[in-house]
Amino acid sequence: MLQREIDPALAADIAKFEEMLERYLAGDLAEDVFRVFRLNNGIYGQRQGGHNQMVRVKLPWGGVSPEQLDMCAHVADTYSRGWGHITTRQNIQFHFVQLERVPDLLRDLASVGLTSREACGDTVRNVMGCHLAGACPHEVLDITHWADAAFHHFLRNPLGQRLPRKFKINFSGCATDCGQAMFNDVGVIATSRTLDDGTTEAGFRVYVAGGLGANPHPALALEDFTPREELLPTIEACLRVFEQAGNRDNKLRARMKWLVDTLGFEEVQRRVLTQRKFLLASATWPGGIPEEVRKHGDAPAGVASDVAPTAVGQGVSVALRGTKPYERWEQANVVRGVANGTVSAMAYARLGDITSAQFRALAAIQREMGLEVRTTPRQNLAFRGLSESQLPTLFARLDAIGMAEPGAELSRDVVACPGADTCNLAVTQSRGLASAIGAALEEEGLAEVGGVRTNISGCTNSCGQHHASDIGFFGAERRAHGTSAPGYQMLLGGYVGQEQIYFGQKALRLPAKNAPEATVRVVRRYNDERNAGEMFHEWLERVGGAKAVAEDLRDLDHFPTPEENPDYFIDYGETGPYVAEVGESECAT
Repeated sequence: MLQREIDPALAADIAKFEEMLERYLAGDLAEDVFRVFRLNNGIYGQRQGGHNQMVRVKLPWGGVSPEQLDMCAHVADTYSRGWGHITTRQNIQFHFVQLERVPDLLRDLASVGLTSREACGDTVRNVMGCHLAGACPHEVLDITHWADAAFHHFLRNPLGQRLPRKFKINFSGCATDCGQAMFNDVGVIATSRTLDDGTTEAGFRVYVAGGLGANPHPALALEDFTPREELLPTIEACLRVFEQAGNRDNKLRARMKWLVDTLGFEEVQRRVLTQRKFLLASATWPGGIPEEVRKHGDAPAGVASDVAPTAVGQGVSVALRGTKPYERWEQANVVRGVANGTVSAMAYARLGDITSAQFRALAAIQREMGLEVRTTPRQNLAFRGLSESQLPTLFARLDAIGMAEPGAELSRDVVACPGADTCNLAVTQSRGLASAIGAALEEEGLAEVGGVRTNISGCTNSCGQHHASDIGFFGAERRAHGTSAPGYQMLLGGYVGQEQIYFGQKALRLPAKNAPEATVRVVRRYNDERNAGEMFHEWLERVGGAKAVAEDLRDLDHFPTPEENPDYFIDYGETGPYVAEVGESECAT
């Protein structure tokens, strides 16, 4: 594999990791000290214990090159179990990496410009960006290089090395909010304002203190409009306020969202704006237009005059009218309407998983067709810069590797966190449930219902973003007939878009084995009852809300005895009786 010279900063990171690892293995470095260091370098312990590790690779704004995809294939085969996993924050994770082999893995990643630094731990995490940025007919600004500038500004920044808790930044190019700004510590949405002379100025609206987890909080607008020159100082001011005032005594109350509960939003807002004002005096003032943006620009893609822009975002109506596989894929997975005439198309990665063979095939497609590729928050990949004539070729190439199903914005596209497969905190096999739900929808002919999202987490922490989806589940231990059993809480009506967020409302609790049937019933009812163009959360409100829909599912909240049906007491993918094993929290979300 062709590799390039390693960036000196990445080489220094790896040398430091190797040194600290040697000290730890020699018994010279305390477990808790090494743990913090390890997490800050994106290496996360697994529930299997021992030296099994998950390595999280950062992909700022989801961008990935052919060389990097090839390297992912190499890493999957050489260090992991033959496949990788796209996360809901546009990273790629590899599991079952042995701790002693991590330095070699990091060196391989660095040879193609990839790092895991600050992908975990109490740091500034991967900076997300809309996967259609620069290729979206609806955008106000192309946020790609703004997100890239933020990534570079905060990577290794002394302010972010020992925060009270993790800090997440997202960028969206328009109010559709494909970047999901509304539930992050800092969410940036491109917008515009009309000046006194009648001209229009493009800039941003910055939202702060959002979050999911067990106690979701909506992000709040810091101010109505933030000029482009002040964006990075605004984000840094938010980070400084968090670093100074965040709760260092209780991690459960340490995120930025808890500052609003503790201090009140007006005080948080005052502190951020005051910090920003005086950042001008800082030796590292990040103001003005970043070099990346000056070099590459941020003009929006613009709208084509002869093509109606494809609707994007949660709740979009997708109608599959074709009968041939290519026609159905093209209707569900292709985005049109950009002024330069190019189109984008989604490659469907079931459960966010990609095998090493698929990684290599994706790299070959990208390289040979001259395309851009980005990972998406729904764990798929977006191919960008296509011509119309390339679409059939792309479909054929994706079809050959099992990634051409019409999945984008259809009900089969179920999102799940890794769950109890590898995570210390999970109490259920969320991936197994996601697979079972997908299979149940396929069997009932409901897998291609448009405009309904299902997200699953293996615990309350919402790594699977269950709060923000139409149908959400989070894992919970149940007791039935004196025995532990895997169960889920079902939520309905979550939505993020148009600078709004609604968190899903609790419907009912269910045995894990009945969750697929509950999903089938809800999707069928929505499909049969919705009005033209009616979003799921609008339909839900019209029919009486989550509790009203739950009444038709009450028969599913029932456990047979272990003698009647032992399967109810065994989780998906397991062979023995269910046990809710929760390890020490390293909280990878």
